[in-house]
Amino acid sequence: MKGKTIIALILILVCLDQAIKLYVKTNFYYSEQRVVFDWFRIHFIENPGMAWGLKLGKGDLGKLALTLFRLIAVIWGCFYIRRIIQQKYHRGFVVSVGFIFAGALGNLLDSLFYGLIFEKSDPSTQNIAQAFSPGGGYAGFMYGHVVDMWYFPFIQTTLPKWVPFWGGDYFEFFSPVFNTADVWVSVGVITLLLFRRNKQ
Repeated sequence: MKGKTIIALILILVCLDQAIKLYVKTNFYYSEQRVVFDWFRIHFIENPGMAWGLKLGKGDLGKLALTLFRLIAVIWGCFYIRRIIQQKYHRGFVVSVGFIFAGALGNLLDSLFYGLIFEKSDPSTQNIAQAFSPGGGYAGFMYGHVVDMWYFPFIQTTLPKWVPFWGGDYFEFFSPVFNTADVWVSVGVITLLLFRRNKQ
């Protein structure tokens, strides 16, 4: 597989991810939710950590560590993709790695620059964040939050009283809010499992 092809794929995926994030960021106030279908909603939140809200430590130091980790992973990914192309790995394997790389790069861009570019959106005032505001951004370089928006609450119900431990509690499936870059990573990991025995 040619290097230009995988580079083009990665650029398309990253641009699509960033276009959606920028649209949400500049058209939604923080925590705003718009219902497309009952089970499909666009819900704008920002995640200072990783998937599921996990963090590498507390406070600014933890956020900096996470951004540095993402940056190192993306740099390493550049060399890894180059190597598997040179070694003529299976096209499907290379594409899978490209999807994972594009997702990681998309979320890295949020962490690096969004804090500098955008002002804070406050759900209490319902202001939509402006880019390059005279008041400056909400965070410094490498301290930006990742924009999430896809929300699919397929099931929302109260569990029957007879269910052990959780009877009578509210139950929701699927509750995470995620972004397009997360989709790219998930697609890459799933397809990578299919091609892991067929690299060549």
